[in-house]
Amino acid sequence: MSLRINDIAPDFEADTTEGRIRFHDWIGDGWAILFSHPRAFTPVCTTELGAMQGIAGEFARRDVKILGISVDPVENNEKWKDDIETVTGNRVNYPLIGDRDLKVAKLYDMLPAEAGESWEGRTPADNATVRTVYIIGPDKRIKLALTYPMTTGRNFDEIIRALDSIQLNARHQVATPANWKQGEDVIVTAAVTDEDAEKRFGGFTRVLPYLRTTAHPKG
Repeated sequence: MSLRINDIAPDFEADTTEGRIRFHDWIGDGWAILFSHPRAFTPVCTTELGAMQGIAGEFARRDVKILGISVDPVENNEKWKDDIETVTGNRVNYPLIGDRDLKVAKLYDMLPAEAGESWEGRTPADNATVRTVYIIGPDKRIKLALTYPMTTGRNFDEIIRALDSIQLNARHQVATPANWKQGEDVIVTAAVTDEDAEKRFGGFTRVLPYLRTTAHPKG
């Protein structure tokens, strides 16, 4: 069955470039981003891993750990870091899973069960669906899932924007409109009564019977 928003993120043990981890324990009480790659030494993914390292501080500021995964042995991922640094100027220092037996890719519905049991002999095209971003909350539930084609590099600014929206909802029970940016007005969710909205936000604007907006909450 496919993974859906609010499903518990499947737990697993795996070897990484930073040692062996159990996923849920590694997340701890914070947030996590799991983003996957079909093979080491692939062009688009090389730029992505470096870009992610370049903004790692933005994720750390939001209490988010970064975890990459590639359908390759750990030793290949370790060697890949040299190319990533050459291209982007950033040396990857977050862990990269070596998913050589495809277990994590299958567990997260990135590859079908019949895909085989080894990375060996597989091309990036064979692993094309292993191009997903998951945001996982402290409750270990999936908050966002995005899957990209092989030829489209991920927009990490958009991932941060979505993360900000998700974390804002977790703190204040608000939603964000189309093209929202940090600091802009937000939407009061249906779960919050008018009376509660007055207390929480100091007021709101009723745009439509079902649409209430308020200033970006503090904190």
